[in-house]
Amino acid sequence: MRQATLSRQLGLSALVATGVCSMLGASINVVPFMIQRNVPGIGPYVLYAFAFAAIPAILAAFAYSILATAMPKAGGSYIYASRGLNPYLGFIASFSQWFGLSIVIGVVAYVTVPFLRDIVDNLGYAQAASILDIGYARVGIALALVWLFVYVNILGAKQYEKTVVPLMILMFILGSIVIFAGFYFTQSDFVQSYTEKVGTPPILEDAATFDFFAFLSASSILFASFIGFDSIAQAGGEAKDPTRKLPLAIGLTILIVGGYYILFSGAVYHAIPWSFISSEAAKRDITAPGMMGYLLPSGMTVLIIAGAAIALINDLPAMLLSVSRLMFAWAEDGIFPSFITKVHSKYNTPTSAIILSGAMASLGIFGSHFAGDFFLGIDIMVTSMMVNFLLMCVTLLTLDKINPQLAKEIRFVENPKTRKWIGWAGVCILGFFLVIHTWKDLQSDVDNWYFHSTPIWLIVMGIASLIFLIKYRSLKKSGKDVDNIFKTLP
Repeated sequence: MRQATLSRQLGLSALVATGVCSMLGASINVVPFMIQRNVPGIGPYVLYAFAFAAIPAILAAFAYSILATAMPKAGGSYIYASRGLNPYLGFIASFSQWFGLSIVIGVVAYVTVPFLRDIVDNLGYAQAASILDIGYARVGIALALVWLFVYVNILGAKQYEKTVVPLMILMFILGSIVIFAGFYFTQSDFVQSYTEKVGTPPILEDAATFDFFAFLSASSILFASFIGFDSIAQAGGEAKDPTRKLPLAIGLTILIVGGYYILFSGAVYHAIPWSFISSEAAKRDITAPGMMGYLLPSGMTVLIIAGAAIALINDLPAMLLSVSRLMFAWAEDGIFPSFITKVHSKYNTPTSAIILSGAMASLGIFGSHFAGDFFLGIDIMVTSMMVNFLLMCVTLLTLDKINPQLAKEIRFVENPKTRKWIGWAGVCILGFFLVIHTWKDLQSDVDNWYFHSTPIWLIVMGIASLIFLIKYRSLKKSGKDVDNIFKTLP
């Protein structure tokens, strides 16, 4: 091991794959359908909520793209806000992001196991499938998945790219089965097929009343489906030609994933009546493959379940890269212990940061298991990322004044007035979404206070504030030029 600079080896395909793999997964195969239980009353308006949720995501993507050209370093959002807004706000925003994503890595690994179980079951191995429902087996497999991709991340950028790009392509190929089948079959076909398989026709509702608050609440949750592009910014220290490729990768990722979301979710809701999805979600955890399985032969069902499993697994290496680079950036500034900055002498990866990120994700697995509801982890992530994106838009408004030297380095949307417009639009819309999401969380009926995501997030922010205060004072006492540390790039 040695102290070294990260190596710029990630090309455009790897950066796009990082964003795509971070964004797809539970966001496409589970959330658009389980949201019927989490937000009762959304009914047939899920696609409209998806489209509405894209608006703040696009504004946040613009903010990231602009700031990435001026500060193409590992740690993305932390570097942007600490240099262009305020060191404390930069740290707590990125700590919030790190905490939310670390928990969700565990959630994703935990949710993947039922998909693997369904593959085994559909292949005719019912006894083996039943083993995967046992608690220790599910937790053990989830842990194995996390630590497999911890190892892949340690092996370096080339091995990482060889892993995520083929997985992304395979995910799209298998996912296209759902899209084609969903638009090929009609809801009448579903009723007929369901009746033949179950013996009784499904009970369906003909109409739904539009609930504006439910629509806004659903949009705030579906917003989480667009957050993965920030993983591209976290890899800024390892991107080739970052000034050009980081904004391009972020833009391509938003277009690819946004289009895929609409096609995939639209296909399922085209073939399966929304009221059936809603009633099933109220009784049990459901997925896109589970719903489409009523229409497809067993062989096709296995393929779409495999596609869903790959989509979930894809999340893990990309998000581990993201959260580990945040820790690396904190350590470079002296906010975290210096051993986290150590880079592997052969693979040029921040090994300690990656291992610690794996440990945090493991806590997310245990939390999902004992909480019994993976939406708690998603809610925490949504709050974390909304705050983070909000501060990125604020940074657009302050960078020219706080750090004019770095503002001169911007190479995307160079007009300051246009940047201000994007910043203000992002602040207003993201702030609105954050209020709606927080209100929904605090009004939800749960067994204990710690099943509300907001108080958990506030506790985490308190811990982050304490860490920053202690380390900031320590840096000052040691004689370090703190002002210079947080004005220049590491």
